[in-house]
Amino acid sequence: MTMYANFRAAGAILALGGMLAGCNGGNSSTTASPTDTPTSGTISIGVDETFEPILKSQVDTFQKLYPSARIQALYQPEQNVIQSFLADNVRLAVISRDLTSQERGVLERLKLSPRSIRVGVDGVAVIVHPNNPDSLLTMPQLRGIFTGQQKQWAQVNSKNKSGDITVVFDNNNSSTARFVQDSVTRGVALAKGAFASKSNPALIEYVATHPNAIGVIGVNWISDRDDAAVQKFRKRIRVVGVSAKATNSGPDDYVQPYQAYLAQKKYPLRRELYVISREARAGLGTGFASFVAGNKGQLIMLKSGLMPATGQVRLIEVNSK
Repeated sequence: MTMYANFRAAGAILALGGMLAGCNGGNSSTTASPTDTPTSGTISIGVDETFEPILKSQVDTFQKLYPSARIQALYQPEQNVIQSFLADNVRLAVISRDLTSQERGVLERLKLSPRSIRVGVDGVAVIVHPNNPDSLLTMPQLRGIFTGQQKQWAQVNSKNKSGDITVVFDNNNSSTARFVQDSVTRGVALAKGAFASKSNPALIEYVATHPNAIGVIGVNWISDRDDAAVQKFRKRIRVVGVSAKATNSGPDDYVQPYQAYLAQKKYPLRRELYVISREARAGLGTGFASFVAGNKGQLIMLKSGLMPATGQVRLIEVNSK
């Protein structure tokens, strides 16, 4: 990057920083003698662990561009990230939803005005064992599986001999479990046999070694096909195609969480990615948030297989005739 480009990038960060920063505050995020700037210093940020692969890429690239910046990313379940954010243990929260009115109220009572930036669109992927014959499921079928109404694979498909269904999530307090309850079971409790595998790699390992398992995972763990780890993961599991139609679903109705289907809003298990700042000034947290929302950060989103919040994705339709 040229010196001119460096100054231009820093100027863009400062400009967006003015939009993000709040007006008041008296906690450690707003010390009288700040030790960080939008491109230098050290801060901690909290990241929903389902976004760990994409945020590692963002952090690594930012620190290479700005060598004086040190961002310590803490990857935790969503609820833990929010608790740390409200307690001022981290300056930024990277999660799959905006703050609730109650959570905003906690910060507003501290004279802080949190700023949220929508930076991408993610998909929640459903995965099964490679030998499972049922890799096409409708939303009503998923609801039956996740609520425990359908306890055996034979109830989904009489020819499926995989036995009892085991539902597995990545972690307790995870955003994927909350998303399934919000968008699939619609508030109904999850199946009693559902359990947390402690991490996303552990979830993939469990599904890959248990033919009766069905797992739920953030799509960025399996979307970057240039990543050697992703290539290894995808060889060991099968990504389910999901249809939003309750009945009469044809082959074209079942879609996987590919970038094009996220862009066209055809994949039903979509969610948005937010960077939320509690900084009351344009510090390093604001600089990093601006980077993720800016051109370079959005290109990283695009390359990872997620849908960037800004910019366009070129869709090419291939006619087989």
